[in-house]
Amino acid sequence: MSNETLNLNETLRNYLLSVSLREPEVLQALRAETAQHPMGQMQIAPEQGQLMALLVQLMGARRILEIGVFTGYSSLVMALALPADGQIVACDVSDDYTAIARRYWEQAGVAHKVDLRIAPALDTLDRLLADQVAPFDLAFIDADKSNYRNYYERSLQLVRSGGLIVIDNVLWSGRVADPSVTDNRTQAIRDFNTALHQDDRIHLSLIPIADGLTLALKR
Repeated sequence: MSNETLNLNETLRNYLLSVSLREPEVLQALRAETAQHPMGQMQIAPEQGQLMALLVQLMGARRILEIGVFTGYSSLVMALALPADGQIVACDVSDDYTAIARRYWEQAGVAHKVDLRIAPALDTLDRLLADQVAPFDLAFIDADKSNYRNYYERSLQLVRSGGLIVIDNVLWSGRVADPSVTDNRTQAIRDFNTALHQDDRIHLSLIPIADGLTLALKR
């Protein structure tokens, strides 16, 4: 027995997936295509996607804000979990990456749920704030790490009380715990993690799934 989080080797992770993962064929196909992409390492893990879908269902979410789309796996897994009238406002700067996402949203029959905004995310978030849109139930942040704090602060304004902000890559392949690593992105994530730990506007949990996933529940 262990009272610490297990370190998953390949054998144990494969077992975990074999008894847990329920991945529709359209998600499998998107994940397989993205694995061949030159930037395929930016793809979220399927077990992380399944957890996010479960959070959407547990919250009864109808409005989701996504910051960072890439090829659309996270958008798709959450859109499939949303009710028929649910909506994702998805922020990205790349027409090329999101062209793949659009193709799979259409294939899965959820394209009508995704409002894709191609522009710098901070511009889109500021416009949403200026327009005083209806509050979001959940926000997912998975974009450039230097702006994590900016994305978080705006998301905190845009989600409702009791809403959830989910942030990816907060363990940064373990580099955040290595004091010899001092590059700007690693330090930005370290500073971000420390700031959230001290933020009394939220309830907090950092989950060691995939590359680290923070759950911040707005008080």
